[in-house]
Amino acid sequence: MFGARSFLYGLTAATAAVTLAAWPLAASAAGKPIKIGAFVSATGPGSFLGDPEGKTLKLEVARINHDGGFLGRPLQLVLYDTGSDTKQAVTFVRKLIDDQNVDVLIGGSLTGSTMAVIPIVQNAEIPYISLGGAVEIVEPVKKWVFKTPHTDRMAVEKDYIDMRQRGISHIGLIAGSVGFDESCRGQAKDLAAKYKITIIDDETYAPTDTDMTPQLTKIRAHRDLQAVLDCGSQAPTAITARNYQQLGMTKIPLYYTHAVDSQEFIDAAGSAAEGIRVPAAAMLVAAQLPDNDPQKKIGLAYGKAYTAAYHQPISTFGGHAYDALLLYTLAVKKAGTTDKAKVRDALEQLHGIVGVDGIYNLSPTNHMGLDTSAFHMVEIHDSQWKLLY
Repeated sequence: MFGARSFLYGLTAATAAVTLAAWPLAASAAGKPIKIGAFVSATGPGSFLGDPEGKTLKLEVARINHDGGFLGRPLQLVLYDTGSDTKQAVTFVRKLIDDQNVDVLIGGSLTGSTMAVIPIVQNAEIPYISLGGAVEIVEPVKKWVFKTPHTDRMAVEKDYIDMRQRGISHIGLIAGSVGFDESCRGQAKDLAAKYKITIIDDETYAPTDTDMTPQLTKIRAHRDLQAVLDCGSQAPTAITARNYQQLGMTKIPLYYTHAVDSQEFIDAAGSAAEGIRVPAAAMLVAAQLPDNDPQKKIGLAYGKAYTAAYHQPISTFGGHAYDALLLYTLAVKKAGTTDKAKVRDALEQLHGIVGVDGIYNLSPTNHMGLDTSAFHMVEIHDSQWKLLY
């Protein structure tokens, strides 16, 4: 779950360039295909991110093509699995641009993969919608780079707001040493003073570590400890939760970011997941939202389609891919063309777009278009996501 092999995911490398689409098309979609170039971590340490992202892209492309394509043209998905390897991400992005001549890039499940390909994207002048989480992806703004996932900064802010509402001011911080974790840890330290949070201990672990009890024991030793924030991602997050329980720390609130918003984390953590609080997109708790919530309908529809197709629960990560394709197709519609520069400009003009991750308001100075209002605070209860507010 939570190595690296590179292959064309869903299509063979030999036929991808000439295959118009991998799914049946309605008769009306007979024009030149719109080529969606994608690269995700479908295998390797980031598979809990990339697997639902890739599946979502295939599902949505199939749905659009079944309904007649887009603007009278079919979508062709060229999807690579990076195996969670940054070097493979770079290789595949070059292939997608130079060999496949795709119209847009979607992907970069891991922050490291996204950051590595940004110079290539900028030089090629192609619209790129990242699925990575770190705020550095879009701040400062990069002309051709957009993203759909909420940032690590937003997640930390949501956690801090909830902590302050509970009277928590002294916390321990723990994180891994991969791209998202390091960025999130930096955001947690930078934002602490703003929310009157004191970080009384700051511990890290390697992505290959299988026991976090030494770090947690150090954190537990502080008498004024009121909560712990885990800025981690990938497999160690569940290990941390289990170690937390084993050390008898469950009476101390444990927070994570949206980096763990999947059923896989809950299953891996087991009973240790009980009571953990995380910021989450509306789609994860769509059934619990009031009927007048604009995101309820789209969240339920996506969840129903995904579970029916794959017989798996949804995760927030598939939602990032859903929104990325949504934003791209709306930008193409607005621009009236797939011309890369015009689509890039149109992306900056998308306002009030209801996605499963939030309601997007993009601009020339904001290439994500979400704020903390796109997050709900949820708590894990009986191995399910429980909406708090």
